[in-house]
Amino acid sequence: MILADKIINERKKNGWSQEELADMLDVSRQSVSKWEGAQSVPDLQKIIKMAEIFSVSTDYLLKDEIEPEERPVHAAVSSEGTPLRRLTMEEASDYIAARKAYLPKIALGVMLCITCPVVLVFLAGLQNSGVIGITETAAAAIGLIFLFAQIGIAVFLFVTCGMKLSKYDFLDRESFDSEYGVDGMAKEKLAENEQRNTRALTTGVLLCVLGAVPLVISAVLCDSPAVISSMVCLLLIMVGVAVYLFVSVCAVISSYKALLQVDDYSPEVKRKNRKLEGLTRIYWLAVVVIFLAVSFLTGRWDRTWIIWAVSGVLFALIRVVGESLIGSDS
Repeated sequence: MILADKIINERKKNGWSQEELADMLDVSRQSVSKWEGAQSVPDLQKIIKMAEIFSVSTDYLLKDEIEPEERPVHAAVSSEGTPLRRLTMEEASDYIAARKAYLPKIALGVMLCITCPVVLVFLAGLQNSGVIGITETAAAAIGLIFLFAQIGIAVFLFVTCGMKLSKYDFLDRESFDSEYGVDGMAKEKLAENEQRNTRALTTGVLLCVLGAVPLVISAVLCDSPAVISSMVCLLLIMVGVAVYLFVSVCAVISSYKALLQVDDYSPEVKRKNRKLEGLTRIYWLAVVVIFLAVSFLTGRWDRTWIIWAVSGVLFALIRVVGESLIGSDS
C-alpha cells in the first residue's frame, strides 16, 4: 500500500474529513487532496506529524511493503486484567447519531407516561363540578381510553428505541479503550453543547418547581373540583415537559461523557452500577406497581404523584447505602 492510500485509510478510520486533517497539519485542504491523489508527497515534517496524530510509525507510512495488518497492536486491559473492547471513531460517531435520533422518542414516551392521567383527572373534575353533562362512568371510560392509549404508545417507543440502542449498552456498563481521536471529538462536542445542556436543565427544574405553585394556591383558595383538577393536569404537563428536556437534551449531552468515561460513566461507577443493577430494577418496578395500585384504588391521581418524589429521595438514600457496602467489600 502506497503512502497516499495509507493517508486515506488512516484519515477515514479516525472519521476525519480532509479539511479536519488539513487543520491538524496546518496545511490547506488542497494539499491533503493532492497527497491522497498521489499528485504530490508531503515533506518529512508533515509525515512525522501525521505519524503522531494517526498513532503509527513513520516506517509504516513511508514503506510500501508494510501493510495495515502488520502493524503491532497492543490491547488495553482493565483493572482486572481482562482485554478492553476497542471503540473506533466510526462506532463513536454512530453512537452519538443514534442517541440524538432515539433519545427524543424515549423522552416523548416518558412524557406520555407522566401525562397519561391528564384527561381522566380533567374530565373527573369537570364532571364533579357539573360543568359537563356526562355521567361519572362515561368520564372515567373516556379518561381510561386516553390513559391506556398513551401508555401503549410509550411502551412501543421504549421497546423499538431500546432495541436500536441496545448494541451500545457496553458503553454504559463496561470499561473500554478508545481509538485515537475519539476523546478529542467527545471533548469538543461536549464543550459546544454545554450551554444548551445548562439551559435545558435549568428550564426543567423551574418547570418542576413552578408546576406545584398553582395547585397549592388553588387548593388553599378554591374548593372547586374543576379548578383543582385543572391545576393537577397543568402540574403533570409541566413535569412531563421538564422530563422530556432532561431526557432529550441532557441525556444526549451525557453521551459524550460516556465516550470520555467520566463522572457517572467512570470505570468505578460502572462497576458499582453492575452490582446494584438488580436492586435498581426491582425497586423501580415495585414503585410503578405501588403507584398504579394506589392511584386506581383511591382515584386520587391529584395526590398519588407524590409517590414518585418520595421514591426518588428514598432511592438516593438506598443507593448511597448500597455503594458504601460495595466499597467496604472491595
